[in-house]
Amino acid sequence: MFTQRQNRNLLEATGTTLSLIYHQAVYNLRSTHQNAIIGILLIIAQTLLFVSIFMLLYLLVGIRGSPIRGDFMLYLMSGIFLFMSHVRTVGAVSSSHSPGGGLVKHAPLNPAVLIAASALSTLYGQSISAIVILGVYHIAVNPISIYFFPGALAMFLLAWFGGVCVGLVFLGLRPWIPKIAPLLTMAYQRVNMIASGKMFVANTVPNIMLPWFAWNPLFHLIDQARGFLFVNYTPQKTDYHYAIWVFIGLLMLGLLINFTTRKYESVSWTAAQ
Repeated sequence: MFTQRQNRNLLEATGTTLSLIYHQAVYNLRSTHQNAIIGILLIIAQTLLFVSIFMLLYLLVGIRGSPIRGDFMLYLMSGIFLFMSHVRTVGAVSSSHSPGGGLVKHAPLNPAVLIAASALSTLYGQSISAIVILGVYHIAVNPISIYFFPGALAMFLLAWFGGVCVGLVFLGLRPWIPKIAPLLTMAYQRVNMIASGKMFVANTVPNIMLPWFAWNPLFHLIDQARGFLFVNYTPQKTDYHYAIWVFIGLLMLGLLINFTTRKYESVSWTAAQ
């Protein structure tokens, strides 16, 4: 038990890393509740609560139908699923570990494993939540028809990937500004409540107000997802390529900040906390 395992080739090293990511992801999922099934049900309940709140808000405002010709609930859920996948991944990755923490100093565990496990566990939880809610709605309430499912799925995965990239930036900033970085993460999540554009259709936004939302990659992804979901809607003011390039830039920035942080961070930085 005191002999350190040595990987003899690249295949064994890959298998070891994937195994570590799997077990860490399972640990992250079970950390919400001792029972894994109840933990998944809690994630589903939180998403349902979000959907219910926005549906009630629409009803109070007087909007009883979808701005897009199609199912109103599918329109509502399309924005919420992408929004929650993005902001939850940002929170999970940004708090996945401390670059100078003791846990990452025990091989073969490393920061990449902890980041990947946090991101994948969030993706798993949000995917199961979306599948269950859409499945129950399709069977019990109203059959759902999706115009181009691969495109809608790609937008969902891009929203998750964007959450990983943004979370990496906040993760790298935490050791430098430990009090401010969590506030910045929370502020980003709260701003996306409005700036993501999940409550309205991008084609109806006046051009004078478009710059308030067009900077946000999630705004583009949600609108593009609705274009893939509804046969009667064609996005005219958004482009998913913009989101891809922004996320790649944030990924490079996040990796640069994290590599620099691990090079210079000292344990004494957090000694007074």
